[in-house]
Amino acid sequence: MKRPECIRIAFACGIVAVIFTIFSGRLVYLHITKNKEYKQLAAEKHLMRQVIHAKRGMILDRNGEILASNLPVRTVVADASLIKNPAAVAALASQFLGLKEADVLKKISSQKKYIVLKKEVPEEIYVALDAAMQKAKLRGVTFEQDAIRTYPNGESLGHVLGFLDHEGKGIQGIELTMNSLLAGKNGYRYIERDRTGKEIMLYRGAEEEPVHGKNIRLSIDMSLQSILEEEIDKTFKELKPETVTGIMLDPKTGEVLAMANRPCFNPNEPGKAEPEQMKNRAIIDMVEPGSTFKIVVAAGALNEGTVNEKTSIFCENGRFLYGGKILKDHHGYGDMNVHEILVKSSNIGSAKLAMLMGGDKYYDYVRKFGFGDRHGIELPGEIGGLVHPPARWDKLTITRMPMGHSVAVTPLQITMGMSVIANGGHLMAPHIIKSVEDLDGTKILDKAPKVVREVVPEKTARFIANALVGVTQPGGTATYARVNGFEVAGKTGTAQKVSAKGGYAAGKYVVSFVGFMPAEDPRFVCLIMVDDAKIASNLNYGGQIAAPVFSRVGEKAARHFDLTPTLPPIPLQDMPMAKAQTLNEATH
Repeated sequence: MKRPECIRIAFACGIVAVIFTIFSGRLVYLHITKNKEYKQLAAEKHLMRQVIHAKRGMILDRNGEILASNLPVRTVVADASLIKNPAAVAALASQFLGLKEADVLKKISSQKKYIVLKKEVPEEIYVALDAAMQKAKLRGVTFEQDAIRTYPNGESLGHVLGFLDHEGKGIQGIELTMNSLLAGKNGYRYIERDRTGKEIMLYRGAEEEPVHGKNIRLSIDMSLQSILEEEIDKTFKELKPETVTGIMLDPKTGEVLAMANRPCFNPNEPGKAEPEQMKNRAIIDMVEPGSTFKIVVAAGALNEGTVNEKTSIFCENGRFLYGGKILKDHHGYGDMNVHEILVKSSNIGSAKLAMLMGGDKYYDYVRKFGFGDRHGIELPGEIGGLVHPPARWDKLTITRMPMGHSVAVTPLQITMGMSVIANGGHLMAPHIIKSVEDLDGTKILDKAPKVVREVVPEKTARFIANALVGVTQPGGTATYARVNGFEVAGKTGTAQKVSAKGGYAAGKYVVSFVGFMPAEDPRFVCLIMVDDAKIASNLNYGGQIAAPVFSRVGEKAARHFDLTPTLPPIPLQDMPMAKAQTLNEATH
């Protein structure tokens, strides 16, 4: 064979080899590299994509009681291509599903392969409809597994838990802030059905397993939550205030043990609630705290050495002219030390302590106690309150802020401020999430207590705590906060309500009591705040309205904690229930 001819043959063979190599490479690319993509495209064209719903994690209290869980339901789905008798299917489905027969018939006449007839169908309805379909020998209707969110305790803890929207996303509360962990991620599979509508397992296509959500365990103790809810509910019904808020927490760890508001709502039926019912006022309301704020100036003045335990402050016999205005005390007092100023809740004494400290130093302690900042609790909507720096004060602020005016704070901030005194001088970070767990209970995250800063040394905190015990003893402003057998420490607050039009609303008050027990080794701090109780002005004080509620909560909490009494019983006529009866009669 001549050489040119050999070259031509070799060249032709080379070309053929290159072409086969290209086609082989393309074939390998399509079958291996692009296999998953084309398999999915084919599945989407010839099969039906079925969502595999991820299980939403549960919300539990600290002891494992279920607060939010999932109720199994079904989604009823029709495949119009399999339905041979649309009229009969429409008649039967509408009967069980509570739908209009004409609406069902219109849907299934579209020839679509995937038609949602109804979601959230209870299991018993699904079973009955399925049996009726089989008995009538009708096909084309199938049932997908799903779930609806349910809250077993109804209104209790509704503001903390929140709820889900129609798409299953968290709205408000823990459902919102922890939605990404609770929700998980849905999976899917592509399936093909036989002529009866049942899946042909042999032809199951691409599939991705769901990633189930995590369980969230709260620091809430539902036994304490029930105690708190019962008492503030009773107060709300009897005194008919605008709002009532209660918070209980562990001052040593910052764990929230209970949190409740009135008015409230049922997270199982959020559509029935008014906007005002859905506000978690414990973290979003701003109020002037009144005399509960006096612990700040007392602790700061002692810690700075501005005064000591024996320093005498002249309280002007109840009338102090400063800045062209007269500051009054409820009673006329002469010379008093810091202990007595707290016990008697002297406005003038507190103002003079701040004046001795100076505005800048006093402001520093207000911020150290956590006022003016968000605490970062794992709930949506928390605000930081309003604390103006000295540069923005008028000439009266130095005398008004120490008594809890000219400042706006949240109920949570008041509770955390008192916790500083209860735990020996540390500001803790409040938290309501205790741990995050897999569905089998395995802990993924265990939240530890966090100290934000030392506010005052233990010696100063202990001195203030001892003075606050005096507040609840005879001669103090909160004798009705006492609890049989236990030493209680705390402080009352009575602040005239700020008017929306400016200034103060006549005859309207926000009253409170915040305290802890046992005073020598606190197990909890509790705040009770009542906004505008419908009661005579001469009775509308923190010591008369909020303190008795604290006492009843404290008595029941002591039994819950199994605390051993250390004091003799309180005389019957001095018991908070006697005062509560007097107040109840005053409202009628």
